[in-house]
Amino acid sequence: MAGKTALIVGATGLIGKELLEFLLNANEYNKVVALVRRSIGIDHPKLEERIVDFDHLDQHQEIFAVNEVFCAMGTTIKKAKTKEAMWKIDVDYPVAIARLASSQRAKKFLLVSSMNANPESPIFYSKMKGKLEEEIKQIPFETTAIFRPSLLLGERDEFRLGERTAAAIFTKVPFLFAGPLRKFRAIEGRTVASAMYQAAQKDAPGLTVYPSEKIQEMGQ
Repeated sequence: MAGKTALIVGATGLIGKELLEFLLNANEYNKVVALVRRSIGIDHPKLEERIVDFDHLDQHQEIFAVNEVFCAMGTTIKKAKTKEAMWKIDVDYPVAIARLASSQRAKKFLLVSSMNANPESPIFYSKMKGKLEEEIKQIPFETTAIFRPSLLLGERDEFRLGERTAAAIFTKVPFLFAGPLRKFRAIEGRTVASAMYQAAQKDAPGLTVYPSEKIQEMGQ
């Protein structure tokens, strides 16, 4: 379908910045709306930058009248400072965005989650992502796609020791992540972005959950 409008949230993150590039260069879209806190400094004829206060999204309902929503929003406890603030960014904002998009009749919602998402997990991050998935699944879209990548690789604006360590291990001993352990293989942010873009072009009504190994396969 040509001439679509996409809304992207999290366009400055590891996956989001790659996804924004895919969407802007894709023939299927004639407009890409980036929902941001501050300008991302990109000049492109397809790009419409909307700077908003995420605590008052309901004041901008017209923004959500799009065909597809790509949500790659998330933070770290280091940036957020508290679990409550992190929950707001990783759960409350994406759910509010999804509800507003659904009310404006958006057809597809594509969400970045986590490989270990589980609403019953004793681990805060996994539980948070599991609760997010539960909420998103209840919102009526023609298509809902949830992506559960493993540890993400790529250039970030902040240093993350765990990801740097994993990248070094994967580079030196990739054979450890073959066979049954393939699902734990670290994955490039650009690969996830590519898979999300490709999934959006499919006619796949209902809910689809993409595990990390499937994302890897699609995005290569």
